[in-house]
Amino acid sequence: MVDFHAFDGRLTLGSPRAAVRRHRQHSTRGGTVSPSTGQPSRSLLRHPDFLKLWTAETVSVFGTQITLLALPIVAAVILEVSPFEFGLLATIEFLPFIFLSLPAGVWVDRLRRRPILIIGDLGRAISLISIPIAYQAGVLSIYQLYAVGFVNGCMTVFFDVAYQSYLPSIVDRDQLVEGNSKLEITRSASQIAGPGLAGVLIGALRAPFAIVLDAASFVVSAIFVFWIRRPEPPIERHDEATGPKPSMRGEITVGLRYVTGHRWLRPIAATTGTSNFFGNVGGAILILYLVRERSFTPELIGFAFSIGSVGVLIAALLTSRVTGRLGVGRMLVLTSMGFSLSILPIAVAPDDLLFAAVAASGFVGGLCGVAWNINQVSLRQAITPLRMQGKMNATMRFIVWGTIPLGAISGGFLGGIIGLHDTIWVAAIGSLVAFVPVALSPVRKIREMPEPVGDDPPLGTYPASA
Repeated sequence: MVDFHAFDGRLTLGSPRAAVRRHRQHSTRGGTVSPSTGQPSRSLLRHPDFLKLWTAETVSVFGTQITLLALPIVAAVILEVSPFEFGLLATIEFLPFIFLSLPAGVWVDRLRRRPILIIGDLGRAISLISIPIAYQAGVLSIYQLYAVGFVNGCMTVFFDVAYQSYLPSIVDRDQLVEGNSKLEITRSASQIAGPGLAGVLIGALRAPFAIVLDAASFVVSAIFVFWIRRPEPPIERHDEATGPKPSMRGEITVGLRYVTGHRWLRPIAATTGTSNFFGNVGGAILILYLVRERSFTPELIGFAFSIGSVGVLIAALLTSRVTGRLGVGRMLVLTSMGFSLSILPIAVAPDDLLFAAVAASGFVGGLCGVAWNINQVSLRQAITPLRMQGKMNATMRFIVWGTIPLGAISGGFLGGIIGLHDTIWVAAIGSLVAFVPVALSPVRKIREMPEPVGDDPPLGTYPASA
């Protein structure tokens, strides 16, 4: 259960508290007035630049579903790698999230976002297309898959952090919720339809050639982002009169201290990081287990994943309503308990129920994971000062995604030592404790989403509580 970017946006149009006041002041019976134009806000379905961004994201996320299934299939079936080598593939792909997340947060705040998005798309397309070329030439190896995974991971770090900050550059402040909701529904739909479609394509084209379609999707995404015409706000330059420009190391330190010293952010990071670790202990070898020991076909795996992902769409549609009734804190505790239990069905299922168990695990994990993320990311945005948003997001991503490669390499190591099924048991048992940090923290007492904070703290300071 990883942090997802659709609801991980940065609010950049002035002070968040002031923006809320402006939104309330300009509310009308027929809609809202844009704070930037003074005119009634249009639906984003009539916003050409948002439609380009939405199209780019839609094409990209559907294409990505192919590689998510095809790359491990290539490793397991064509290259016949060991469990350790298989787990190392996922580990290498996420290493950039350990080494690059924190500086990426600073760099993205210093640069324009659209060129970063375009370079990230094209870079991933070039690295992916090398796989079918090498396969056709008879020289494809696990080491090339490692290289592709690492390059794609580096590009994805910068793309995701830039993407979080780009949406507020092309839509008005009062349109962010609508924009994020539409992007999340697209992502949810890709998780439902994508794996099944990917399984069929892999079965028809063979995995290396199916990856060509994902490479093409990144090129199409880059073209649509390039066509966006709304200019980004100018980069805020450092005022020398206020003192020397903060170093990157200093800004990274501020972000780390802010997150680890916050009474709400700290347990949220602990719960998400723990879930990611144990989830990837099992996830790193799950496809290998299904293919080698239970003779699942790519089509069957893709179908099970698609059924399970229905929970993602349900969460995207209903989370706001359910949170309003239960409260933010209760919702966070209940959803964390749900995804903590989600691996258990796969561990306990007999062979004749394993397909249903994989689908059920995906359903519960998707339902609870997305509902958790919608609430915890919204909470993070609400309580964090505007100038800290980028560093906070990068720090949270460093912590909660940094455990992914550690879990993946642990899963690969354990799979080779104790066996694949026993490794899934380790993941299932370990995941049971993921909900504990947030359940025992002050987060559980939050009833309503806090209003955004106003002023930024001085650089180098951070609140111990919110």
